[in-house]
Amino acid sequence: MKPTWGATPLVAMGMFVALGCASMPTSAELPPLDGTAWVLSSLPGRTLLAKPQATARFEAGRVQGSDGCNRYSAPYTIKGSTLEIGPAGASTMMACPPEVTAQAAAFTAALFGAKSYRVSGTQLQLLAADGAVLSTFDAQPTSLAGTSWHATGINNGKGGVAGLVADSTVTMDFAAEGKVSGLAGCNSYTSSYQADGDKLRFTPAAATRRMCAAAGVMEQEQAFFKALASVATMRMEADRLELRTAEDALALSLVRAAGP
Repeated sequence: MKPTWGATPLVAMGMFVALGCASMPTSAELPPLDGTAWVLSSLPGRTLLAKPQATARFEAGRVQGSDGCNRYSAPYTIKGSTLEIGPAGASTMMACPPEVTAQAAAFTAALFGAKSYRVSGTQLQLLAADGAVLSTFDAQPTSLAGTSWHATGINNGKGGVAGLVADSTVTMDFAAEGKVSGLAGCNSYTSSYQADGDKLRFTPAAATRRMCAAAGVMEQEQAFFKALASVATMRMEADRLELRTAEDALALSLVRAAGP
């Protein structure tokens, strides 16, 4: 089902169990959330599904990410030691399996029920008004080095992003020394990359010169190289990676390759 955006408030479905009450942190103990990104690691009373993962990115007064089923976005404010998320937000409305929907509802309830938070090292906890832990997150890794990805969408140069040709594969393997390599659909390629925060640039790719007969593969490969050359920023969110142009158009969408 194609996702559509709604402007209705997010409804916190389901129930959650808040365990382990603790004292509320003071405003002096609260580091800023703006510019931070997190991946859900626990919901008290639930065993999390391995995938899909729920995420939260705090940026410019909004928290957005995935609840594990749908994309969401909502305003947030911090006053002293108080955190307020919502009360209204927007969400896509895709149907998901019952167990995924139930976990997404529990995540949403915890998110909108938060009244404060605590950051300890690389961990974020959202807290209820009585200090009970509603949800725990781990910091989102941001380094590309040592990661491998499979493309799911490539900018077609015509104002849109197209899925891959059937039975074709486009990959990106990032090495620690600033090199990236992979399969462009038909040919193998190598390039260099420079990453600085969310800024990302690639040098022109060098590729082998095979010709593949499968319909659309060579055209897709050229679109991939053009998209790669246009990349200016990146955003990593759990097992998903978006590479965007300087105009914020989506150049490439990728998912993390499964481990051995």
